Amino acid sequence: MTTPDPSPAPGLDTVSDTMATAFRLIQAPPEPPGEPRAPARRLRTDPDRVGEDLLKLVLTLVELVRQLIERQALRRVDAGDLTDEQEEELGATLLALHDRMTELCAEHGYGLEDLNLDLGPLGPLLPPDRPSLDE
Repeated sequence: MTTPDPSPAPGLDTVSDTMATAFRLIQAPPEPPGEPRAPARRLRTDPDRVGEDLLKLVLTLVELVRQLIERQALRRVDAGDLTDEQEEELGATLLALHDRMTELCAEHGYGLEDLNLDLGPLGPLLPPDRPSLDE
């Protein structure tokens, strides 16, 4: 029985050294001495709210994708990549999707504005209100 060669493949040393350097560079900066450490943020996993929170997260992700698709559609319209028929079909589809999202949110007691997540220093997940295809 032969044992596998423990030496790394040629050229992997450079990659592993580069990766180690990259990980060292992205570590959190040291905390200033003498300042109290901020408490860690913890998820509240109330069994009665988990289902509602998961639904809200899914609706938020769908709304984010809807807005991204809408922006891409507007870029294509502005670039003249679509025929008039395609523009009409795309507009009707996006309106229907927006209406359905509004209905789903209303069924569960949310508004579209309730779906925005605060990402702390990065700001909100969804961009600020702007005119959409239905306005």
